[in-house]
Amino acid sequence: MPYFLIIALQAFCVYHAFKNRNDYYWFFVIIFLPVIGSIIYLLTQVFNKRDLNVVQDEIVHMINPSKKVKDLQKQLDFADTFQNRINLADALLESGDYTQAITEYEIALQGNYEKDTGVVKRLIEGYSKINDYDKVVFCAEKISDKSDFNGSRSQFLYALALEELGQSEKAEEHLRKIDQRYSNYGERYQLAQFLVDKGKVEDAKEILSEIITESQHMSKPNRSKYRSVVNDVKKLASQL
Repeated sequence: MPYFLIIALQAFCVYHAFKNRNDYYWFFVIIFLPVIGSIIYLLTQVFNKRDLNVVQDEIVHMINPSKKVKDLQKQLDFADTFQNRINLADALLESGDYTQAITEYEIALQGNYEKDTGVVKRLIEGYSKINDYDKVVFCAEKISDKSDFNGSRSQFLYALALEELGQSEKAEEHLRKIDQRYSNYGERYQLAQFLVDKGKVEDAKEILSEIITESQHMSKPNRSKYRSVVNDVKKLASQL
């Protein structure tokens, strides 16, 4: 089997196992027995007649991400619906074509979908990727009154944009709302860095200490997922 296919197969199996929270030993089977382990995992944990085509499509898209965009573009050309355009925009955002993704989201928001919170959040993500801070702020303030805005990634990106635009006090106000226990570890680490830069070292120490304590109670998947962030947190804490 070609090497790149083995890597793609392993990547899919690891992703599926993580997404479905399967037993941790599957990760060892997949990694240390690349071909046999992955095949066993697929046969026992993934495949059935109903979702075989879905799995095949996902593997193909992992190998050739541009194919996913092309397929979704064809779907949109065939049926110009809101959902088809969002699917295309999501694929573009995922592939790193932020400018075109933004264009598709903007088109989707026209008409009855102008205040669709989910699409506005994706726009915030897109504009932050191209460092258009004014647009990030504009979009964020359209949905800032929504209950799911508080503590969200969108609020985090909004705060970072405010800081870039010289509105530090307002930025800190929103960054502090991201400080929610047992979540937002990367964002809270950046909040701690922000506070250190502002001379609020004791506040930063408190946040770092909380993250370190929480890391001791993480599940195994989360421990693996956030290992890099926790290491950064410990390194910063040791320097203060």
